Amino acid sequence: MKRVAGVDEAGRGPLAGPVVVAAVILDPSHPIAGLNDSKQLSKARRNALDIEIRARALAFCVIEVGTEAIDRHNILQATLLGMREALRGLAVLPDEALIDGNKLPKDLPCAARAIVDGDALIPEISAASILAKVHRDRLLVALDAVHPGYGFATHKGYPTPEHLAALERLGPCPAHRRSFAPVKRFFAADLFG
Repeated sequence: MKRVAGVDEAGRGPLAGPVVVAAVILDPSHPIAGLNDSKQLSKARRNALDIEIRARALAFCVIEVGTEAIDRHNILQATLLGMREALRGLAVLPDEALIDGNKLPKDLPCAARAIVDGDALIPEISAASILAKVHRDRLLVALDAVHPGYGFATHKGYPTPEHLAALERLGPCPAHRRSFAPVKRFFAADLFG
């Protein structure tokens, strides 16, 4: 049996919080109904599938790549780093990795293919998409308690009008990505310590 790992991320676009990457090897003898791109599923359905994936997958690994790494390497390189680490963190070595997007990380532990829109086409990538999104959403809810006033629990760090207004009002917090334009200007203009 060929073991295929799906890999996807959540959180490339937000101004705050980590990018989260998941790798999943599904068990063909225990199929999971309803897998899809996490963005196409309701929160309740994502949460239910997250539990089912964790219970039924042959292996999975979820990696957080923090804001320091994002600011040091850039968001693409930080995401690729997370993809490599998620694959390396699997308890079962895959024969092949199917990675959502059009770029492949270097130094992977197995053969790999990049698949554009793979999260809507390939069940393994859909499963990874769901694990990454649910994990990141929970992190941002927790971050909201640590840094109140920004609305992280609601917008999950994305540059919504509410988030941008909070950023203007409060300035950046340690969870913000300093290399992202709406945050970077605070440091470039020395408006915030």
